[in-house]
Amino acid sequence: MTQIDFPLNPGGNEVNFIIEDVDFVLEKPNLIEDWVFRVVGREGMEINVINFVFCSDEYLLAINRQFLSHDYLTDVISFPYNKNPIEGDIIISIDRVKDNAAEFGVSFPEELHRVMIHGVLHFCGYKDKTKKEQKEMRIKENEALAFFYS
Repeated sequence: MTQIDFPLNPGGNEVNFIIEDVDFVLEKPNLIEDWVFRVVGREGMEINVINFVFCSDEYLLAINRQFLSHDYLTDVISFPYNKNPIEGDIIISIDRVKDNAAEFGVSFPEELHRVMIHGVLHFCGYKDKTKKEQKEMRIKENEALAFFYS
């Protein structure tokens, strides 16, 4: 297996979309990029660089094992490198997003957008370890999704 090095693409004032080992095309990337900047701006923060990496379960599991010593599947992992301006990588398993969309009875794009903004909200300081934090995170996700779809 290839060694994974982070950050993947340091730069400035940008949102990058990187496809790794999956057959996937991100729909409306310019609209999503604008949305991410607006959500972050509403939180009073700025972006230096956010890299969204779309991958398979296998790819994300390898990262989970290598960097977090977790041996389980997940839909998203966020790696923050700087708080404000934000610098970080958000790794998303397209396999998990597809399965979760079916399980929760939502469209794939809606679940993908939720997972993407979930990672961004972690960069903005929101956590989801406790029930209270999870509730606040879900409220912020729903606000951001409404903002995207309005």
